[in-house]
Amino acid sequence: MSLRLTILGCHSATPRSRAHTSSQFLELNNDCFLIDCGEGTQRQLRKYKIKFSKIKYVCISHLHGDHFFGLIGLISTFNLLNRDKELHIYGPKGIKEIILLQLQLSKSWVDYPLHFHELSTSESQLILDNDKVEVYTIPLNHRIYTNGFLFREKKQERKLHMSRIDHYPEIEICDYQNLKNGKDFKREDGSFIENKELTLDPPKPISYAYCSDTAYDESIVPLIHQSDLLYHESTFLQEHHELAKKTKHSTALQAGSIAAKAEVKKLLLGHYSSRYKDLELFLKEANQVFTNTELAEAGKQIFIDTYS
Repeated sequence: MSLRLTILGCHSATPRSRAHTSSQFLELNNDCFLIDCGEGTQRQLRKYKIKFSKIKYVCISHLHGDHFFGLIGLISTFNLLNRDKELHIYGPKGIKEIILLQLQLSKSWVDYPLHFHELSTSESQLILDNDKVEVYTIPLNHRIYTNGFLFREKKQERKLHMSRIDHYPEIEICDYQNLKNGKDFKREDGSFIENKELTLDPPKPISYAYCSDTAYDESIVPLIHQSDLLYHESTFLQEHHELAKKTKHSTALQAGSIAAKAEVKKLLLGHYSSRYKDLELFLKEANQVFTNTELAEAGKQIFIDTYS
C-alpha cells in the first residue's frame, strides 16, 4: 500500500511563467485523484508525464479561479482524447452549473459519463468510500465555501503469524480468512485461541490531508490528527499576519502550528503569494514550531508506503 503525491502547481492568485496555480495529482492504492485544477493544469500533467486516463476523481476545494479555472479545459481535452471512462467531480454547489453552461454555450458536449457530487454542508462528511480508499471533506474557513480533503486508505486485514499458527495443526488454510478478519479460532473442545495470538496488526493506514485556502482554524485539528502528510496553505509570512487575517489566509508560522497541534508526520507548505521572492523564508518560519516541513514546488513528488 502506498501514496504518491505530485505537485503540479502551488502558487496563489494568477499563473506566471514560473509559478503555477493550485493542482496536485494523488495516487493512493492505485486510485488516482486530481486535487484542484488551476489554470494550466493540463500542461503540467503533460510536463510531468502523468497519463490523463489515470484520473478518475477530481476534487475541487472552492470556486476561486486559481483552484478550478483549468477544469473545463481538462474536461474538453478528455473528450478530444476519446475518453470513455466515467469522471467523478467533487466540489462546491454550483460547479455543475458552471461546467455544464460552458459546455452548452460552446456546443462541446462530452461523450463519456460525467458525474458531479456537489458539496454544501459545513460539517465534515464522507464523500467517497470504495474497497481501497475513503475521502472526507475538511471544512475550511475562507471567504467563500471551501473544503479541504482527507484521503485515507482502508484498514488492511490482519497479518497471519505463521510461526505461531504452525503450533496448532488443527488450524487449516480454510480458517485463514477468518483469522485475517480478526476472529478467534474455535477449537473442537469449545475453547478459543485468541486472534492476537495468531495474527499481527496490519500497518497503520496511510492518510493525506489537503488544506487549501483557509484562515488559521484549530477546529480542523481533530480531523487531520496524525495524518502522514499535511498540505497546508501558507500564503503569507507572519509579518503580514493582519493581511492573512483580512483575506482569510494563513501564514507559514500558523501552518506549522496546525501541523504541531495535529501531530502530523510531515508538513508541506504551499499557495505562496507572489510578493515573496525567497520561499526559504516560509520554511524557516514554519520550522520554528514544526521541524519536519518541506516546501511544495512544481514537479515535487512525495512517496509514502506502509513501511515508511
